Amino acid sequence: MKEDFQVSANNAAAQFSLTLHRGEGMLLLAMNWKQGKPPDNFVGFAIEYREPKGVQFYPLQNRLGFPGSDKSKDPNIYSTLNSPIQKFRWVHFPRNANLEGLFSYRVTPAFMDDQMHLSYGIPQTADIALARETYPGKLNVAFTRGYVASQAFVDYYEKDGPISKLVAPNAAKGLDFKPTHPDAKTALPWMGFEAYQAILDLLDEAIADKTAQVRVIAYDFNEPEIVDRIKKLNKRVKVIIDDSSGHGGNGTAETEAEGQLDHAIGKDNVMREHMGHLQHNKTIAVNGTKIKKVVCGSTNLSWRGFFVQNNNAVVLTGAKPVKIFIDAFDNFWNHKNKVNDFGATSSAKWNELGLSGINAKVAFSPHVASNALLKSVGDDIEKANSSVLYSLAFLYESPGAVHDAIKKVTNSTKLFVYGISDKKAGGILVQKPDGSNPAPVYPSQLNSKKLPAPFKPEVTGGRGARMHHKFVVIDFNKPTARVYLGSYNFSNPADLKNGENLLLIKDRRIATSYMIEALRIFDHYEFRVTQLTAKKARKTLELQLPPKKSTEKPWWSEDWTDKRKINDRILFS
Repeated sequence: MKEDFQVSANNAAAQFSLTLHRGEGMLLLAMNWKQGKPPDNFVGFAIEYREPKGVQFYPLQNRLGFPGSDKSKDPNIYSTLNSPIQKFRWVHFPRNANLEGLFSYRVTPAFMDDQMHLSYGIPQTADIALARETYPGKLNVAFTRGYVASQAFVDYYEKDGPISKLVAPNAAKGLDFKPTHPDAKTALPWMGFEAYQAILDLLDEAIADKTAQVRVIAYDFNEPEIVDRIKKLNKRVKVIIDDSSGHGGNGTAETEAEGQLDHAIGKDNVMREHMGHLQHNKTIAVNGTKIKKVVCGSTNLSWRGFFVQNNNAVVLTGAKPVKIFIDAFDNFWNHKNKVNDFGATSSAKWNELGLSGINAKVAFSPHVASNALLKSVGDDIEKANSSVLYSLAFLYESPGAVHDAIKKVTNSTKLFVYGISDKKAGGILVQKPDGSNPAPVYPSQLNSKKLPAPFKPEVTGGRGARMHHKFVVIDFNKPTARVYLGSYNFSNPADLKNGENLLLIKDRRIATSYMIEALRIFDHYEFRVTQLTAKKARKTLELQLPPKKSTEKPWWSEDWTDKRKINDRILFS
């Protein structure tokens, strides 16, 4: 496949540059001024896009307007043609991102005179393909949307009913929960995004291929559509379900799922296990004559995993990855809760996945001291030459080599580092590359009924982590680009006690996908900090007008004076 995941516009007459980066169901637009600084009357970028084979451009929408903006008087006031984006990069989710062909993006600089009249400069236009599969027939990266705590969710779905009618409010009763929200048929696929659909598709393919043998390992396990599909596989499936604290014993969804599967596929095909601490894998391996696929990653087979949290799922295609994952399943099955015995198997070592043209390998935990991986991952992070971007759930509850490495690179003056992690279950900490930590954002704050205008109150989706990824992207813009990902929490227990999977993929296209995911989550929660700051200062969040006095600065001033923003502007464009 051509390296068309990064496309630059080429209008020499335009005053700025434009680079498009392909993501999974999304893309990143990155702009930069070509010569010197923009003029003071530059007030942002108008962004429009056209679908493949489309005949017209549609403007993206802003959520901020200039002072005095009134949507009741002008329904198009938040179009970026009228309320331009005052940022040098933007992540966009096209409505129909899975369409084959080229999407066209047109970005135009907007200027404002003393009478607040807008005018426009010379645009840049670029085309990019956003095909659904990352590498068709080999590897596909898929994300959940993780946008419950968002204005988009409020606009689309909350007005028609509470989230408690959409997503099971009690995990233990998840298998018995049936959504009664009137928008459930559209809301749940929107929330689960590509990861939800990819996992459902995999199980449907397995059901259709009567020769397929299926192996499932589940941690949180309370989503009835998944369990119902597994039951349809009858004797062709074996399942390992975690029985650690919170999942074992009576009254849990995992124990109820065990009972249902005992009846449907036979007790001999179901095992409960926790290894040294947790059986934390979330994997499905399918081996048939028509389908040979594996799904792994951070996405639990649960209501929260699909519909509330930020998660990723990776679908691997081919005989070799299937064999590797089924061998690992057998080793977990045959060495139930025996950490040292599993750690001595070939599954606990790096195994090349054998994907043509893609450098990728996987190792399963728990390891023993001789094949432990946590320190080597930390060492690799410290070897970064350009950038480190990460989304790591529970990092601050997980002391160890990776935690130490993240602290070290964050304090480096030579690296660009953006990251987000849970400070503690339910709370989010935004880590800025200059080493400063803005106030943690907790669900109680996000659930405020008094967000600053023009924003509406948001829901949090219940207690527990919302950002659930476990990935690190190193040097995404270099030939050495690489990503660590999986169910592995980058902690000592993940390395030496838990049942886990950890992948290392050295590929720029895949690294770019994870880079965009890291950015959009970072931006999402950093803006929540901005909202809280505005709320405390009793300010209305608005677009900035051009300066009228010598003491005033244009909106883009910090992009040329703040080291973090300078590096941000240059790196992605």
